[in-house]
Amino acid sequence: MQEQPDPRQTDAWGIDRFYQDSFGEWHSTSESTRVAIMNAMDADPDASCPSEDAPVLFLRPSHPVCLIEAGELVLETGEAIPFRGPLPAHLPFGYHEIRPADGSRPVRVIVSPDRCHLPEDLKIWGWAIQLYALRSQKSWGIGDLRDLRRFAEWSQEELGAGMLMVNPLHAATPVLPQQTSPYYPSSRRYRNPLYLAIDEIPGASESSCNLEQLGRAARELNAKRLIDRDAVFRLKMDALECLWAHGRHDGDFAEYTRREGVGLQRFATFCALAERYGGGWQGWPEELHHPQSPAVQKFAESHSHRIRFHSWIQWLLDEQLAKSSYILAVMQDLPIGVDPGGADAWAWQDVFARKVSVGAPPDKFNTAGQDWGLPPFIPWKLRAACYEPFIQTIRATLRHAGGLRIDHVLGLFRLFWVPQGLGPAGGAYVRYNSDELLAIIALESQRAQAFVVGEDLGTVEQGVSEKLQRNGILSYRVFWFETKPPSTYPAMALSAISTHDLPTLAGMWTGSDLQAQKRIGLKPNEEGTEESRAQMVRLGKLKPTAPIDDVIVRTHELLATAPSHIVTAQIDDALAVEERPNMPATMGDQWPNWSIALPKTIEEIEQEPLVRKVASVLLRER
Repeated sequence: MQEQPDPRQTDAWGIDRFYQDSFGEWHSTSESTRVAIMNAMDADPDASCPSEDAPVLFLRPSHPVCLIEAGELVLETGEAIPFRGPLPAHLPFGYHEIRPADGSRPVRVIVSPDRCHLPEDLKIWGWAIQLYALRSQKSWGIGDLRDLRRFAEWSQEELGAGMLMVNPLHAATPVLPQQTSPYYPSSRRYRNPLYLAIDEIPGASESSCNLEQLGRAARELNAKRLIDRDAVFRLKMDALECLWAHGRHDGDFAEYTRREGVGLQRFATFCALAERYGGGWQGWPEELHHPQSPAVQKFAESHSHRIRFHSWIQWLLDEQLAKSSYILAVMQDLPIGVDPGGADAWAWQDVFARKVSVGAPPDKFNTAGQDWGLPPFIPWKLRAACYEPFIQTIRATLRHAGGLRIDHVLGLFRLFWVPQGLGPAGGAYVRYNSDELLAIIALESQRAQAFVVGEDLGTVEQGVSEKLQRNGILSYRVFWFETKPPSTYPAMALSAISTHDLPTLAGMWTGSDLQAQKRIGLKPNEEGTEESRAQMVRLGKLKPTAPIDDVIVRTHELLATAPSHIVTAQIDDALAVEERPNMPATMGDQWPNWSIALPKTIEEIEQEPLVRKVASVLLRER
């Protein structure tokens, strides 16, 4: 029998020489793929990888304290502790710095707990929602943070929900057309102004701005099933600019800008530059390509008022998000990457790879593989930067969060890099230091007192699930991907029927999702789809002709038997919505990805019997 390749056979730069797809097929990394990835890494093929020389040291309680030469340990509080030989025992969790006595470069010391925050008695249910789709009668054409607050209060007080999981709320570039995908953000550190509730901004009620007229035009957009982000953007920016021009901006706003520091300044500078030169910084004048260039500094000085305006918007979002997250744990969602032409890619361009993007090899629902168009961090450069971009990203997404969902958590171990022009078939896996990334997540999770869920769907290597569990990260179990009943799912998991990228219950049961894929020219996995539908019949003991409402209730009764710490129901499923929020591998003219509003308003949802039935069966087992 031919021996199968070892998928962990990896070169010095972290590039796997082989990988196995979800169908069990083995693929070898071609020389052209390896050369393209090496170029994207700025790697010297004749040199050793400099990753181990990075000035960063990780310590965890279960690991021995390393010996360091004499010097001074400066805690993040500012306290300085002289030492010689071993580092002091029982260091506080946090980000500290060693300043060697010989004058060599400082070393960042990251002291992390062994596990993420996870209450022992955690057993809750909650809704998974796309906030943009969750509109009320007061919405300005799109679901906002006031809608989130109202829905959270109702879900907790009347339905007994313990959490809400929302789509990523991260910032898009402030230009037209507006980016529709929440998984293609300009920045993962800051939020999208479209989610602001304009009439809850301080001073809105007594301002001289014509908010009533703007609001009336915006509420007229609620009559359309598809979200018109461009129209919402125009109306909300008009309102924000007027409120900024006529308001006072001191106190808490000043404290917010002080706390956010350089990160906010650069983000707001990017926004002002994008307004002037358009989206995609690679198309700006060359002297503006780097955030530390003299030309950018000159621009910032001459446009300081506009930069403060964009900083003020982020303060408003931070304030409203805090209020919306107060009564119920809101699980924020961390996308796997960022827009290559956006704010984070501009600010951290020295640690992002170019001319490659993150994707996935073929799987059950995407037989051609995927290219997500997102630039990956270069592993050795990220470590050389002492992981600062990653730390800021995790910390920002956890702000005001009760939980964190990490999209494609397998990317903490390896990412599938797709070189430009080669497509997913020409991709390969690149390794990351998962122990160090997990240590940062554990530290930030404990500080935020937020649990962490890892979306570990797809091809999971041996040992990955066990390592995630040891670090206190919940697995993600989806009914469509499982063959056994939910009662057999693990306790260390968040369990659900579907996700935003997969068929809804109604879409699967009626066959409308399969027909939609055929209609727009995709080549769906019909055999896999039929297997999933047959599983619904078998496990739920359903008749193939059962009414959709009965199917929805029965399938959630099955889900409720899962012993998992968390179970979630998509509000789309509880409303029998047939369209999935996102159809992977499609463009806007094929499917309105991330733009389909729910068919009912929050006011109507609160009176919907099917929604209450779904909530009741989930609460019964919690």
